[in-house]
Amino acid sequence: MAFTNDQYNTLVEAIAQGALTVKYADKEVTYRSLEDMIRIKNLMEADLGMSSGGIKTTYASFSKGLNSKC
Repeated sequence: MAFTNDQYNTLVEAIAQGALTVKYADKEVTYRSLEDMIRIKNLMEADLGMSSGGIKTTYASFSKGLNSKC
């Protein structure tokens, strides 16, 4: 499924307001529960590349190259 950022933002806003009905452009969707909305939100995040499920985080480390075991 191809989701848009506008759809995602609208869904997140509806979740924050506690609304179960969301309007996307010319469509209106009524969800059964907050759990359904969160599940769809997670699908949208994965589709839009927002979820951290497959993203690897790396951290840089730096050294002056000095060894204290002299």
